[in-house]
Amino acid sequence: MSITGPRGTYDILPDESRKWQWLEGLLRETAELYGFREIRTPVFEHTELFQRGVGETTDIVQKEMYTFADKARRSLTLRPEGTASCARAFIQHQIYNQPQPVKWYYLGPMFRYDRPQAGRYRQFHQFGAEVFGSNNPFVDAELIVMMVDMVFKAGLPQYDLRLNSVGCETCRPSYRQALVSFLQPIKKELCQDCRKRIELNPLRVLDCKNQGCREAVTGLPRVADYWCNDCRQHFTAVTQSLDRYEVSYTVDDRLVRGLDYYTNTAFELLVPGIGAQNAIGGGGRYNHLVREVGGPDVPGIGFAIGLERLLSGVEEAGALPVFSPDIEVYIAVTGREYEASADQALRELRRAGLKADRDYMGRSLKAQMRQADRLQVPVVVLIGEDEATRGTYTIRRMQTKEQYEIGQADLIDEVRKILVK
Repeated sequence: MSITGPRGTYDILPDESRKWQWLEGLLRETAELYGFREIRTPVFEHTELFQRGVGETTDIVQKEMYTFADKARRSLTLRPEGTASCARAFIQHQIYNQPQPVKWYYLGPMFRYDRPQAGRYRQFHQFGAEVFGSNNPFVDAELIVMMVDMVFKAGLPQYDLRLNSVGCETCRPSYRQALVSFLQPIKKELCQDCRKRIELNPLRVLDCKNQGCREAVTGLPRVADYWCNDCRQHFTAVTQSLDRYEVSYTVDDRLVRGLDYYTNTAFELLVPGIGAQNAIGGGGRYNHLVREVGGPDVPGIGFAIGLERLLSGVEEAGALPVFSPDIEVYIAVTGREYEASADQALRELRRAGLKADRDYMGRSLKAQMRQADRLQVPVVVLIGEDEATRGTYTIRRMQTKEQYEIGQADLIDEVRKILVK
């Protein structure tokens, strides 16, 4: 019996990994244009970090975390999201003593035990961006603009940005009370999870994807009707800034996101036409997360993009770029006695920054040419008795089938000239 990968995971083979490298490069480049710097955190943390940061009542903590005891019987968890790890690093390294705001981005795998389906895996990948130290609403807007910019640059100009504010510690208790009063009479119409949420975290009912629950809560109180003056001013400033950036959005009263740490601004980015899993990413403000996980009371905001979903959307839209060949130059020899000359040419090509390879299977010259054709190599360099005697190389342009000799000293310039064309 052969061993396969665990359910909900997959291999990214070389033909696919070049797409990932392109997308990751685009995201890094865009983030750095906005002044963000990369942070790399461990893929596992102490379980308490996610219990305190993400929230005990969330589906992530209650149902989806990969938690295990190490040999010292400490409870560790594979990270289900990146924000809590960034907050822990912010505290541990006392970054709050440095000039604020701090702007970080990250890329990497996350882990959640969930039912695998299209666009949803147990090991998945996220790009995330976090800003610590500022409660300025223009930071909220800039972060949203950067997320939209990334999706646009990836080749997806059509998007649906949903925006809301979930209030703050001052005004949310009154909204929570109004929501509970609304939900209690219809409790029996809700799913089992939502019945529990009424007591533990009623805002999570708004986030339920069960169609019966969504229909049952029609007419529920609007969080906007309970905003305090500060929350109303903050949200207005965010929307005005987005208007100046000419970023379109829809205010969605039901948008609360799935994590306990959100305050004020919450947002989600959807891309139409890529199937049921069309939420590319989202995020929001978390002004008390750093305090919740043991640090000072420092405001923050961030978002995450699911790379699998974004890449799927790019492919569906036919927006992938044309990639350069894996190998630009292939060395073919007519006999083993010319392999030393092949190695010399390879070394020269690679030192010049050109992607070059040769045959290692003892193939005939005809078979080497077929291999070069399969690899879609633009240039083949032929080395045989005539070339060795005259100190030359024979160049074959694979696209036009043109073939001619050059001096060995001209190899690099000639290959570069062909590749430019």
